Amino acid sequence: MIRCPWAKGDLYIAYHDEEWGVPQHDDRALFELLILEGAQAGLSWSTILNKRENYRKAFDHFEAEKIARYGARKMAALMADPGIVRNRLKISAAIDNARAALAVTREFGSLDAYLWQFTKGRPIRNRFRRIQDVPARTPKSDAMSEDLRRRGFRFVGSTICYAFMQATGMVNDHLVECFRFRELS
Repeated sequence: MIRCPWAKGDLYIAYHDEEWGVPQHDDRALFELLILEGAQAGLSWSTILNKRENYRKAFDHFEAEKIARYGARKMAALMADPGIVRNRLKISAAIDNARAALAVTREFGSLDAYLWQFTKGRPIRNRFRRIQDVPARTPKSDAMSEDLRRRGFRFVGSTICYAFMQATGMVNDHLVECFRFRELS
């Protein structure tokens, strides 16, 4: 079975085979991945995958309504939690992003409707043959990043947005020879 070359080790293989690139339309799951991609900035994705269950517990299973109400006490508890990345800017961004996600949901009806507009509601299916050909950002991720920032989201640069688009199946960047490319096409 041929996989994308980055899928090495049990954690990455499971993520690659079961989740990465699968079109996601659940608002809570989309919000979770947006927060986790931002938390990953400057770190390896394996660090975040290893802490994912801790993040789910610490951040009330990524229920934006709850996170939007976090105050100083919860912020202090999160900063003391060794199960997550204890970066004040990333934690406060998650809280701000929850508030921004709720505003987007009120405006568009769902986070899903808002985010998927950047690909016109359909996955973009690339046909890359080498990992070196996969971009770190695109004009669509640039547009998503710019609009998210305008709406008050943080830790949503274009590279983070493109990784989010790949993770949520907005973009199918499995290499052509990867067995998941065909399954998700």
